[in-house]
Amino acid sequence: MGASAAAGLHVVVARPCASSPGRMFMSRTAFSRINLKGASQGLANSSSIFSIRSPCERYSSKYCRVVTRAMSGESEERTAYGLPIDLRGKRAFIAGVADDNGYGWAIAKALAAAGAEILVGTWVPALNIFETSLRRGKFDESRRLPNGSLMHIAKVYPLDAVYDSPEDVPEDVKTNKRYAGSSNWTVKEAAESVKNDFGSIDILVHSLANGPEVTKPLLETSRRGYLAAISASSYSFVSLLQHFLPIMNPGGATVSLTYIASERTIPGYGGGMSSAKAALESDTRVLAFEAGRRGQIRVNTISAGPLGSRAAKAIGFIEKMIDYSYSNAPLQKELLADEVGNTAAFLVSPLASAVTGSVVYVDNGLNTMGLAIDSRSLATQN
Repeated sequence: MGASAAAGLHVVVARPCASSPGRMFMSRTAFSRINLKGASQGLANSSSIFSIRSPCERYSSKYCRVVTRAMSGESEERTAYGLPIDLRGKRAFIAGVADDNGYGWAIAKALAAAGAEILVGTWVPALNIFETSLRRGKFDESRRLPNGSLMHIAKVYPLDAVYDSPEDVPEDVKTNKRYAGSSNWTVKEAAESVKNDFGSIDILVHSLANGPEVTKPLLETSRRGYLAAISASSYSFVSLLQHFLPIMNPGGATVSLTYIASERTIPGYGGGMSSAKAALESDTRVLAFEAGRRGQIRVNTISAGPLGSRAAKAIGFIEKMIDYSYSNAPLQKELLADEVGNTAAFLVSPLASAVTGSVVYVDNGLNTMGLAIDSRSLATQN
């Protein structure tokens, strides 16, 4: 894992403390993206711009000393203010990373930027291509973290979360050439492999879904297709938590990814996928109670807006959904995968220590809308 002067993501809005002899230190992170020199000069010379008082003004000097010790990774002479998303010493297993353009990858990067050790579980048929691309440097540019280093993936595990144990794997899958050369890829085996290699984890991320009949209307969806969507997209999370919970350290956290189709009708998002997302959200609440009581583990899910990832393109109209979101969401801007990644980093961090059982929307506010403002009907009325 690449070292940095001050590891971790920081949410910073501050000015130098008058009582502090040291300069203010601000990390250049995915959150701020502010040039260090420009920021320090701007903040030092524009006190009238900000009405927010510094922590030293609002709190006791004792508080400031605690923050300094917790965040100053460069030297004792530098003082940092703000809320740290510090995951140093934490280990994360992200299930469902098979390329560098989806939410799973973005979450892995955000956790790595915050200092976490990264393990990933990759769908077995995509494993060879993913590992080869990593090895040949094809992902190097997208691996780059805010401090300039490259995200390090400690280990890639083969995984097919549709199968809980080897006994569940049908013969035709065992003999399928796409699975040839891989072993220990059921959920139970993956958890055992992680335990043998690393002992424990702190963070579990579920970033996988599949609906073989997703392009079919629900009225045309077969029982097999419907149950397959539920199995791959929602029960897979139950299975992952069931098998990884014994090796999760108390105080750990899990995050999954859902979609607004769980509660709103999205024509074209079929094959049982809307039902699978609804089940995932319901399971999030139940598992928050069960895992919280059993292992002090927090369970949350992110309802992310549309992203043109490789997996999302399977539904066939993702670009139209992106355009719709841009036209109708309160925040009229492109939704970035990094924004979902940053939210996940917050949810698994100590900053969210009292947040569990929640559906957190990261969609530029589209979920709040009850009317499409680009509707032709509205245009006709106007």
